[in-house]
Amino acid sequence: MSVLVFVEASNGKIKKVGFEGVVYGKLAGGSVSAVVCGEADAAEVASLGEYGASHVLHVKKNYDTGALVDVMAAAADKTGASLIVFPFDNTGKAIAPRLSARLKAGLVSGALGIPSIDGAFKVKKNVFSGKAIAEVEIKTDKKIVAFSPNSVGLQKSGGTATVEEFSPAVKESKIKLIETKKLEGEVPLPEAELVVSAGRGLKGPENWGMIEELARVIGAATACSRPVADAHWRPHHEHVGQTGVAIRPNLYIAIGISGAIQHLAGVNQSKVIVVVNNDPEAPFFKAADYGVVGDAFQVVPRMIESFKKFKASQH
Repeated sequence: MSVLVFVEASNGKIKKVGFEGVVYGKLAGGSVSAVVCGEADAAEVASLGEYGASHVLHVKKNYDTGALVDVMAAAADKTGASLIVFPFDNTGKAIAPRLSARLKAGLVSGALGIPSIDGAFKVKKNVFSGKAIAEVEIKTDKKIVAFSPNSVGLQKSGGTATVEEFSPAVKESKIKLIETKKLEGEVPLPEAELVVSAGRGLKGPENWGMIEELARVIGAATACSRPVADAHWRPHHEHVGQTGVAIRPNLYIAIGISGAIQHLAGVNQSKVIVVVNNDPEAPFFKAADYGVVGDAFQVVPRMIESFKKFKASQH
């Protein structure tokens, strides 16, 4: 089976989820080709070989998602790919469905693991806002899978990859790019392995300092619930949940968040969930691995102090 993986580069670096995609493709079986879209250091592009790619097509020009559909269709034709892999992030969500229609390929979005290919190509994914898992079979000749970030661990296979510049013909874009605002110095939420999140229990944006300090101490990204983003206490890119960013970190600490179903839908695939809330009946406690019933303004400073002591003891 020939596998083609979409890899996005930003600020000269390949995103972590791009390496995950190559690992996903390698574990799915077959020969893996990767399409790197965006400027990236040559050594960084070549390093995809260590994770399982044998061939890399580097598209150095920045395209919008409509043009990237043309790029991926051309790459699929060039490599003869029967399986095309995307990350289930904002870019993948924009490209994969349109490519699916273009190639008449079956698509599974939000895949949780490696496809089962014993007689049939089946992929598991969440349904009903994470309350159940469905196993979906793709029967078309060409198949597209968009996997959930952090669902595949990074592991090197020690190979090498040939790299070539790829400049396929694309249609003229109907989108005019006016301005690009890039986050700097922050780990994108979908790629973060540790996340500290807070809600209305913080009472106001002036109290967010302790959340940011806790995140700094443990090396985590910060997030928030929808009401917090809607009130402009925090920027909207930090909003996690059904209507925000869906995340799958190794550790999710929720402080002062009740845990409505819309919020849980975006975070319930976290490997470990820790909840701090002064309401013992808060719905979030039912989904938590660990819970602390208490006032956030008393609990969080103690957490920060404990983490600092623990880190100091490791040196």
